[in-house]
Amino acid sequence: MDFIIDLGRYMADHSAELIDLTIEHILMVIYAIFLALVVGIPLGILAAKFKKLAPVILSLVNILQLIPSIAMLAILLLYFGLGFQTVVIGLFLYSLLPIVRNTYVGVREVADGVTEAGKGIGMTPFQLLMKVEFPLSIPFLMAGLRVAAVIAVAVATIAPYIGGGGLGREIISGISFQNDIRIYAGAVPAAALAIIADLILGIVEKRTKKRFAS
Repeated sequence: MDFIIDLGRYMADHSAELIDLTIEHILMVIYAIFLALVVGIPLGILAAKFKKLAPVILSLVNILQLIPSIAMLAILLLYFGLGFQTVVIGLFLYSLLPIVRNTYVGVREVADGVTEAGKGIGMTPFQLLMKVEFPLSIPFLMAGLRVAAVIAVAVATIAPYIGGGGLGREIISGISFQNDIRIYAGAVPAAALAIIADLILGIVEKRTKKRFAS
């Protein structure tokens, strides 16, 4: 109980700093997820449309996901240096797999009858993709986005190791000074961000499923 009181007092006393770190944490995640969507959606569509490319694309994004996060950031550090940009690139690479894979699955799962109907009314392959296949794959994409966001929030906590900011700065400072209160002052908001992102995107995912099911 005393620990919780001390933690609350510490967070209240350092609220301005913690808010700044939280905003920085959110920005890193948003930029990374945006890049992952811009790159991942076309890759997922390419994998779905060209069977020979699918194993290559999916294997590459799987390999990126398997690299330990601290190792990934260390490799990127050698090429891009310290700072915010390097963290965003690392989070972007970690967010690719769920977005690429779910876009791929979503496009592939569109019923043959639906695509045949589109072809029957004279749609070109591009029109079929943009007006039928991709819209129907959006619920799958949202599920991937949900996973990617939670992963990005978690991985962003090690950003300070390569000169980044965010809530990880408080966690790592707490580890360095063996201060449990500082560790929790960073970990609790980071966990809250992950939960909030999961809840909000979960609601959006359910709504898209209802919309496209009706």
